[in-house]
Amino acid sequence: MNVRLETKSRPPARLFPVGAEVQQQGGVHFRVWAPARKKVEVVLEETEQEQETAGTVSDMIPEDGGYFSCRIQEAGPGVQYRFRLDNDSRLYPDPASRYQPQGPHGPSQVIDPGEFKWTDSAWKGVKAEGQVLYEMHVGTFTHEGNWEAAERQIQALAETGITVVELLPVADFPGRFGWGYDGVNLFAPTRLYGTPDDFRRFVDRAHRTGIGVILDVVYNHFGPDGNYLSEFSKDYFTDRYECEWGQAINFDGQESEHVREYFLANAAYWIREFHLDGLRLDATQQIFDSSENHMIAALTRIAREAARPRSILIVAENEPQSVIMVSPPNEGGYGIDALWNDDFHHSAMVAMTGRADAYYSDYRGRPQEFISALKWGYLYQGQWYRWQKQPRGTPCLDLSPTRFVNYLQNHDQLANSGSGKRIHLLTSPGRYRTITTILLLAPQTPMLFQGQEFASSTPFFYFADHNAEIAHLIARGRVQFLSQFRALATPEMQARLPDPGDPMTFARSKLSHEERHIHLEEYALHRDLLRMRREDPVFSAPRHKGLDGAVLGQEAFVLRFFGEEEGNDRLVLVNLGRDLELDPSPEPLLAPVAGTTWNLFWASEDPRYGGMGVPPLPENGNWHIQGESAVILKPGLERQPSPEP
Repeated sequence: MNVRLETKSRPPARLFPVGAEVQQQGGVHFRVWAPARKKVEVVLEETEQEQETAGTVSDMIPEDGGYFSCRIQEAGPGVQYRFRLDNDSRLYPDPASRYQPQGPHGPSQVIDPGEFKWTDSAWKGVKAEGQVLYEMHVGTFTHEGNWEAAERQIQALAETGITVVELLPVADFPGRFGWGYDGVNLFAPTRLYGTPDDFRRFVDRAHRTGIGVILDVVYNHFGPDGNYLSEFSKDYFTDRYECEWGQAINFDGQESEHVREYFLANAAYWIREFHLDGLRLDATQQIFDSSENHMIAALTRIAREAARPRSILIVAENEPQSVIMVSPPNEGGYGIDALWNDDFHHSAMVAMTGRADAYYSDYRGRPQEFISALKWGYLYQGQWYRWQKQPRGTPCLDLSPTRFVNYLQNHDQLANSGSGKRIHLLTSPGRYRTITTILLLAPQTPMLFQGQEFASSTPFFYFADHNAEIAHLIARGRVQFLSQFRALATPEMQARLPDPGDPMTFARSKLSHEERHIHLEEYALHRDLLRMRREDPVFSAPRHKGLDGAVLGQEAFVLRFFGEEEGNDRLVLVNLGRDLELDPSPEPLLAPVAGTTWNLFWASEDPRYGGMGVPPLPENGNWHIQGESAVILKPGLERQPSPEP
């Protein structure tokens, strides 16, 4: 089934509107959008496999709308090529290249996706409900930093309880290392991690293990080096909007229908040719579009069409916290499944570290914030936000908890600490276990960052390998950005900030999976909580308004998860401070179900998690709530009073 895009400029013999596609009848069909040019040629380059075609130059036939195309019978998979524009002596890679074996400045390579033999025909995809996400940067996930090594860890992720891997961007970028957010070849998986088929093999293995794979895609800007789109058309970009990271993409101006087609094809391409289970849309607030058919809504629709009959998960980052992102299309929304929830992260960070500087300054990390976040998702739904000096968020009290992705760590927030330290190193063990409990049992979708499940000691820094001029600007910009934190603005800390371009900054960010066997207590904590989330009849079935909570003290609160079966509730007592004697206890959420009493079900201070032990529940009288702990209670048979002597 061909993917239906917004325009009908694609010839019937092609699957996608642009790029090089191997033809069933032989040869390769090349097609590119270059309305700024009068003449475009395909120049085949010499490779070890295709020496007989080296130097072949073929004129491309102009089409309506500024497209050029041709079929070269002698070409086949593995052929490398570039485009010559208007007899220019310089040659350019394909804007829709499927692979750049020498990086963004080198030739493009023809790839035949049909050569890979998939084994996942029974895989039905993933839905929004019941997922546990795992953010992964392939280059640092293993020492080798490639698809093959990452594939070897898939089984361990499944045993932990991970259900979906969320990959940082893999579109090719210049240099030897980087986060991937400076991608310039949107259709070409970076050569740094292996070949396109290596990527497919990783996805295929994940599906065999029961894990879905979604990809972080950047549709708001291109990187500063290796982007040749303007040589083909200036209309890829617009000056109507200001983007934080470069020229804004033209989604609503002159010739924007062809620009939209390029990005829509890219979204469909990842889903179709790599069997991906969805996308994570980066910084959607920087995708500017004033048209009636907003680009984000179009991307979401096209991705779902490309996946049919599989179901996919589409997640977005949206700093303004706009509910239109997840509203259904029939209500004027964009139809995205879930949004990253920075509010939960910020409250948790303040609670764990006590620091409320810069963009943490509008959070207190108090019990009511956690209760509200678990009940309603975003904490800011239109209130005044002092840090930005404007209201933040939109009302979303009626949204299902699966519309939100909660986390304690992600690539941005770890790097923004300056030290790159994991959160368990910035707080006490008891608090870390307690808030991890909240994260993994909350009704929202939890996300872990690579290595978090075994308390990795490896930091995660911002790193990017660029030429000297760009590297200097990036390093300076990074220092300026981190200066919003007053502690990081001091000369002492500025001198210690890692250089993004230093290879050691990249190397120090690589995980050691041996720590999974060393940090057994932390690993057991995550594994057991995720098993509880998966198997317990209450925690495994989160629903809207299925939870309530109450503040019990300055740092203590109770959460009550209501079971679908009457009387099968779960009570979670959370204390981020010192021991609390709750006397009296005039809070109805603490009352047991009629005819039952609360029994201890689980505790974060269990010695098997490195805890200090759990005191028995009092048989009579009021509550003793242990400091820096989370305790889960479930209904049991009511205790009978002891007979009088």
